[in-house]
Amino acid sequence: MSQSAHPHTFFATCARGLEHALADELITLGALTLKPTDAGVAFQGDMALAMRANLESRIASRVLWQIASGSYASEQDLYLAVHRLPWSQWMQVTQTFKVDTRANRCPLKSLDFVTLRVKDAVCDHFRESCQQRPSVDTRAPQVRIHVFLDENTYILYLDTSGEALFRRGSRVESGDAPLKKNLAAGILRLSGWHPGLPLLDPFCGAGTFLLEAAEITLNRPPGANRRFGFEQLSGWDLSTWAGIKASAQARTLPASAMPIWGYDLKGDALQSAHANLAAAGLEHCVTLKQVNVLESSPPAPEGLLVTNPPYGVRMGEQEALAALYPALGNALKQRFAGWTAYFFTSDMRLPQLLRLKASRRTPLFNGALECRLFEIKVVSGSNRKPR
Repeated sequence: MSQSAHPHTFFATCARGLEHALADELITLGALTLKPTDAGVAFQGDMALAMRANLESRIASRVLWQIASGSYASEQDLYLAVHRLPWSQWMQVTQTFKVDTRANRCPLKSLDFVTLRVKDAVCDHFRESCQQRPSVDTRAPQVRIHVFLDENTYILYLDTSGEALFRRGSRVESGDAPLKKNLAAGILRLSGWHPGLPLLDPFCGAGTFLLEAAEITLNRPPGANRRFGFEQLSGWDLSTWAGIKASAQARTLPASAMPIWGYDLKGDALQSAHANLAAAGLEHCVTLKQVNVLESSPPAPEGLLVTNPPYGVRMGEQEALAALYPALGNALKQRFAGWTAYFFTSDMRLPQLLRLKASRRTPLFNGALECRLFEIKVVSGSNRKPR
């Protein structure tokens, strides 16, 4: 593999619902020929672009490098296609690897058997070329191979990310219901928040929205404190990578106070948020306050309220929330006029419970859980038209 200007094809995965936000982000990094699809964006560029995307994308979950594609009718077709690829150009026989297979309307009976045949093809290729075979490691592989199948075509990728990109190495406290950082970044982008615009999370928990907003404000590359899968692949120009990292670090700003606030009623939640901010060197950038949001005042005349509010699993919790949300709606109308609120929740009844009108409802997924990002423009009095 060379570091030539010849474009390569990549696929960046993301949470479902964030595809267009991810495409916008990839454009700013220099991606070409973008094609958003379900749970990701296909794009073209050089190897340096893939490095930058891993380092600087806040929304992507992984950046996959396409190495082959074609048609198939059986597991044997896949075996032969994988076996003839030049694996020694990409990895060493001494490295461990893992195969991940996903499919949509695939006619083959067992994806586990497909995975086994792809693994066998890689091992047989090395055994025939150098009389050794690499080992499989399903927990912490050095090289990850991804197979995507539809009704009659396959695409093979090498994973340039390694661990998922939301694992950034800085957060130490996860809280009760942690939100992945790349999902939080996507929600902030969908809300239209930008550095300098006042931001409040009134149910801040471990502080994921606060951390993400502070790092965006300081232009910190999200992948600065971790390693990537491409560093394990043969042929990638690590001198180019060193220059990309140095350039990104040079653009970062010194930490300073920001118009970002986190409220929570629970002291242990605020301790987690403070620990996470301190671990990232951001404890003096964000203001934390232990307060009941129903009794709180807005920290600025106008701004964005972005939050992942509490949700109830047990009956007692649901009853408590049934009382909380109407009171929260009243508090917003009374004191937060001029603010725009964004609630990320799996409870589709939230605007009805708040007794406020949602101006936008964006479908998003938190893993397999279908959610909505509700936009509510807060005005004094009632948002509802009289009957």
